Amino acid sequence: MRMATTLSVLVLGAGGIGHAVVTSLDTGIGRVDPFKDMKNRPSAGHGLNLLLVGTDGRDKITEEERQKYRLGGHPCRCTDTIMLVHLSADGERASVVSVPRDSYAELPEHTDAVTGKRHEPHPVKLNAAYAEGGPHLTVSTVERMTGVKISHYLEVDFTSFMKTVDALGGVEICTPRALKDSYTGLDLTPGTHSMNGGQALQYVRSRHIDGAADLGRMERQQRFLAALIDRATNSGVLLNPVRFKEVSSMMLASVRADAGFGTEQLLALNEAMRGFSPSSSEFTSVPLAGDSVSVKGVGSTVKWDPVKSKELFRALREDRPLTTRHGPAASQPAQKPGSGQEPGPGRESGPGRDSAKQGDPVKQGEPAEPAGSARPVDVKPQEIRVQVYNGTRMDGLGKRIDDALHATGFNTTRAPLDSDGPDQRHTVVMYDPRWDRSAKSLAAALPGSELRAVKQQGATLKVVAGADFTAVTPVRPREAPKGRFGAMTGDQVVCP
Repeated sequence: MRMATTLSVLVLGAGGIGHAVVTSLDTGIGRVDPFKDMKNRPSAGHGLNLLLVGTDGRDKITEEERQKYRLGGHPCRCTDTIMLVHLSADGERASVVSVPRDSYAELPEHTDAVTGKRHEPHPVKLNAAYAEGGPHLTVSTVERMTGVKISHYLEVDFTSFMKTVDALGGVEICTPRALKDSYTGLDLTPGTHSMNGGQALQYVRSRHIDGAADLGRMERQQRFLAALIDRATNSGVLLNPVRFKEVSSMMLASVRADAGFGTEQLLALNEAMRGFSPSSSEFTSVPLAGDSVSVKGVGSTVKWDPVKSKELFRALREDRPLTTRHGPAASQPAQKPGSGQEPGPGRESGPGRDSAKQGDPVKQGEPAEPAGSARPVDVKPQEIRVQVYNGTRMDGLGKRIDDALHATGFNTTRAPLDSDGPDQRHTVVMYDPRWDRSAKSLAAALPGSELRAVKQQGATLKVVAGADFTAVTPVRPREAPKGRFGAMTGDQVVCP
């Protein structure tokens, strides 16, 4: 989530400030050696590949900031955010791929970086590679999973994120609906907001806004990164030596990088990235398989789509664009949010946050879908976790509904239960108010069902089947037009 600040090094390095300034900045970077003794690495390919990781380090956070922006708790010594950034060989494009931290990964035999304990090969969530083996194990694991050779490693924490945003004078973020997360304290009304560093940190950290959880957070991080690039390239900081040094010095004080990322690389990026702007960037996430995978001793993980993910990383290796905007068919002008097109990465579909009330039935007055087509919904069914209960005496009803919901894409538990209460006449969807859009999307698949808010229920929605149940209606997410890999350019997601 703090990758926005790290990528801004590349943007700021394009300002043509001069060798003396860049050299002085180089001395402030903390150094790590993530490539030591690495063998059997992928071929280099074309362009430059940077692995950007954000840790939850908060050692330099003040007590006031800790309280105001809800930064308490203990760091996990793991990577909160992982992004793979490819800079094209011609210097005209930056492709940013978000990698889910909960991705299923298999670590090789290695020695724990903290305890010195020798580990046999074992499965983990990808973010645990940093906890067990630091930057070295993180880089080697990502290279094995993607087949992409990492050119440089960059790592940032909470402090550098907030100070960089503040030094730039804040960043502007747009949202078409209300965003509220009681865990981080984020509370945004629909519209455009100018955020300082602490508020921006709340925005990119929030993962309890809806059932999209970490996947939704990755999209908001991409939206923020596009906004940061827009701010850096339009604020004049790249052409002002004093501002350039101020912003960069604040950021680099908390950055760690490999020893090969220094003055020469910053000056080379300066030459290659002149004129860089949000439209020069493109954003996407690793394509995932449909269901989460529970691993004993690890928990719930996500697996990559074996075909689409390979195609994505092959495109990076071959230095090919991920969107038609940067490819041969780049002839259609991009639409910005508010121009009739759904927002891109970080998109929050719908005109505003729905305030579903207890007992409200699903509205039946919406335009009917053509026969045989799926009904559009705001939240992807795959991102909605559902537990089905049979509230009647009809044997097998719970399993029938679970099977039907699963078939249309919902992430059901595959283990329906019997309700302990009296027989239900009406089918009810029970949900935590923080997941109201997920609840409406689920209710759309159960025509005639009632929505019932239950505080503190959590992210899993509950369906209590009633005697009025007839059938599950297929649904599909409302999607903005995207490239082959679901990628969109930065100017499509910044504020209009």
